[in-house]
Amino acid sequence: MKNTSLYKAALGAAVIALIAGVVMAFSGNGAQAGPAFIAFFLLLAVGVKINATTGRFSYTVLIFASTVAALYYPAFFTSWGDFKLSVLLIPLIQIIMFGMGTSMGINDFVGVVKNPRGVLIGVVSHFIIMPGVGYILASISGLPVEIAAGIVLIGCSPNGMASNVISYLAKANLALSITITAVSTLLSPFVTPMLMGWLAGAMVKIEVTHMMWEIVKMVILPIGAGLLFNTLFKKQQKIIDVIMPVISMAGIVIIITIIVAAGNKNLLTIGPLLLLLVLIHNLCGYTFGYWSGKLFKMNERDCRTMAIEVGMQNGGLATGIAQSMGKMATVGLAPAIFSPLMNITGSILASYWHGKKLDEASIEAAKTDTVTKH
Repeated sequence: MKNTSLYKAALGAAVIALIAGVVMAFSGNGAQAGPAFIAFFLLLAVGVKINATTGRFSYTVLIFASTVAALYYPAFFTSWGDFKLSVLLIPLIQIIMFGMGTSMGINDFVGVVKNPRGVLIGVVSHFIIMPGVGYILASISGLPVEIAAGIVLIGCSPNGMASNVISYLAKANLALSITITAVSTLLSPFVTPMLMGWLAGAMVKIEVTHMMWEIVKMVILPIGAGLLFNTLFKKQQKIIDVIMPVISMAGIVIIITIIVAAGNKNLLTIGPLLLLLVLIHNLCGYTFGYWSGKLFKMNERDCRTMAIEVGMQNGGLATGIAQSMGKMATVGLAPAIFSPLMNITGSILASYWHGKKLDEASIEAAKTDTVTKH
C-alpha cells in the first residue's frame, strides 16, 4: 500500500513537472524550462523504480534526465574551471571493463567448446551485420562525415554486457549469450580497428594500430585485471558483485552526460535524424540477427540470442574510441544515443519474448543445459 502511494505521488509530481515544462516552452520561456524537464525524468525514474513491472526501465529514464541536464547546461558538464571532464571518459570505461572482468570466469569461454557453431555464427553475424548496416546508414544519411562515422563506429563495436541481461529476460540461451559477448569483446582490439579503417577510412582519419592499442588499454587490460582479482580475492566476490554493477551504471550515466554536453550544438541541430538512424540501426540488428539464426536452422531460443547479441553494442567502448580520436563531440554522438536506446528496445523485446512460448527443440535444449550444469 505504501509503495502504491509513493508510486502515484511520484508519477503525479512528474506529470506536474512535465506540464510546467511544456507550458514554459510554448510560452517562449523554453530556455528556463530545463529544471522542470529534469525534474520530470527524475520523478518518473523514481516512480518507475517503485513499480515491480517497470522497475528495470528506471535506469534508462535516469539517463534521459542526465541527457536533458547536459543539453540545458552543457558548460557545467564540459569543464570545472581548468579541469576538462572529458579526461574522465577513458578511466570510467576502464572501471566498467574491470567490473565486467570481475564477473567473468573460465566458464564463460567453455561455451566455445560446447557450442562452437553457435558462437561462430553469433560473432561473425555481429561483425558483419552491424558494421554493414552502419555503413549503409552513414552513407545515405547526409550527416556531417564525422557524425556519420560514429554510426559506423557503434556498428563495429563488440557486444555490450546489457545483452546478457536481456537474453535472460527474453528466455534466450544465456550461456551462449555470455560466451558470444566474451569472445567478441576479446576480438575487438583487432576486428574493430580493421573494420573502421575499411568502412570509415574515407570519413575520418583512422590510425588502425593506435586504435588497437587504445582498445587493449580500455578493454583487455581492465578485463584481465578483473579476472585476476576474481581469482585472487574470491572471498570478496559477493561484495564486488553488489558494488560493481552500481559503479558501472553510474559510470555510463556520467559518460553519456559528458558526451551529450560536448556535442550539444550538433545534437540540437541533427538530433532527431541521428536518433532515427540509430533506432533503425538497432532494429536492423535484432531483425537480421534473428534471421541469421533461422538461416542456419537454429532453434527459437538460440535465434533470440542471435537477435540480441547482434543488435546490442558496447556503446561505452565506442565513446572511448571517439574520445581517443579527439572527436568526442562528433564521432561520439551516435554511440551516446545508441546505449540508452538499445536498453529501451531490448527491454521491450525481452518483455515480448518472455511471454511467448518456446518451440519444443528450445525446451529440450534448455533441459539439456540444466542437466549438464548439475
